[in-house]
Amino acid sequence: MTDWHPDRPVDFAEAEEFLRACYAELPKLGPVEPRLAVVREQIAALGTYTHTHTELVHGARMAWRNASRCIGRVYWRSLTVLDRRQHRVPDQIFDDLVSHLHTATGEGHNRGKLRAVISIFGQAVPGRPVTRLWNDQLIRYAGYRSGDDMTGDPQYEHFTSAVTRLGWTGKGSAFDLLPLVLQTGDGEPRLYELPESAVLEVPLAHPEYGWFAELGLRWHAVPAIANMRLSIGGVDYPLAPFSGWYMGTEIGARNLADGHRYNQIPVIAARLGLDTSSESTLWRDRALVELNRAVLWSFERAGVRVTDHHSESRLFLTHVERERRAGRDTPADWTWIVPPISGGLTPVFHRYYTEADQRPNFYLDRSAQHLSLTATPAVTVPAQRTAPEPRTPVAGEPVRCPITGQFATAPAAEFAADRGLDSTADGLGQDDLDFDLDGLSFDGHDPQLVDGVGRPPAPETVPAGAAPAPIPAEPVPARKRGLRRLLG
Repeated sequence: MTDWHPDRPVDFAEAEEFLRACYAELPKLGPVEPRLAVVREQIAALGTYTHTHTELVHGARMAWRNASRCIGRVYWRSLTVLDRRQHRVPDQIFDDLVSHLHTATGEGHNRGKLRAVISIFGQAVPGRPVTRLWNDQLIRYAGYRSGDDMTGDPQYEHFTSAVTRLGWTGKGSAFDLLPLVLQTGDGEPRLYELPESAVLEVPLAHPEYGWFAELGLRWHAVPAIANMRLSIGGVDYPLAPFSGWYMGTEIGARNLADGHRYNQIPVIAARLGLDTSSESTLWRDRALVELNRAVLWSFERAGVRVTDHHSESRLFLTHVERERRAGRDTPADWTWIVPPISGGLTPVFHRYYTEADQRPNFYLDRSAQHLSLTATPAVTVPAQRTAPEPRTPVAGEPVRCPITGQFATAPAAEFAADRGLDSTADGLGQDDLDFDLDGLSFDGHDPQLVDGVGRPPAPETVPAGAAPAPIPAEPVPARKRGLRRLLG
């Protein structure tokens, strides 16, 4: 991919390709030739053209259908598209982003009945400044460093420092919601704090181990990717946040498990009393499974939509078969489609996929990725931060949870995580989009755009615990990691 520039005029050939496909899939729109004549004139005069509402909606759904790194594309037809193209004032955009989260989360007795939503703001027009959101997702947690101590999410240490310099003050806890940062052109960035009512969070507990709730872990319900450019028929939308719901492994096997994130595997292993004297005891695997059980159980108990990797894998193959019957290929990136745990037990593992840049689609530009990692508007990707080697606890030594500060006795040595991540490589930024598509993940029921579920039980309050202890930072390995790891 070449670097995208907002002043680049629209290529009529790409516009024609999209419009012919769109009108073929939506026969009710009639013949496409008159529309092509209008678009040709607009591009000649302005360097771009304007989509009709129907073209915008279907184009966004096609982009999801073509997103090769998303396992949840079986629901592409049900994507709720919010047309915000006329809203360009930062305050108004922020209000729309809050409305997006309310729509995605559900309100009243439907709260927790998550749906797939995209909000599409103004298109890029040659000669006109574009509005960007610094954040990679609408909801992320801050990371604070004090000397060698780290509280919160280490991945957002630089971002947290930047918004603090801009005037934001966090509480200093392990799960502080980061503010949104909007910037138009070269203008001053503006900070906005999300209201608590717009963010649904789930405290994590375990169906068998009562001590798990004492860890004070939680996670937000909606993965909402905010820094990817939506491209439809040659027209680019730099601000088009989209959200779905989590596949449990995105939280339990990435965000909370990765050594460069919340690094909870050693803590849980210590609480379980596992033998960590050798990797052959598979203590990491056993702790990882229990963490993922806790995530799925907690979300289901709170009435918040979530899916497991086995169900989602089968549904993806259902999508592949539907697309085959429709005469379309299904591009897929194997390293993202296969789940981060128990991959060989899922049907998506045992086959190959075609990788192709089919458009419409979503793109993570280098400048947007750099901005979300460092909160500094520049194109050059920075060198990775070096960190001290993590110290290995000895057997019998108390191990402190980096989230709550509580202690557990280390049953054996070697609690340092053995994984790293190249966070500057190009990838589809999910929750962990990290969709985290930290991307879109979905369960086995088609999302309906009507009300009709019972009111979910109120989430239990989990004690915050003592002040967090440092999360040992790790050096990033030189070897290239699989692209799927960029999800977390």
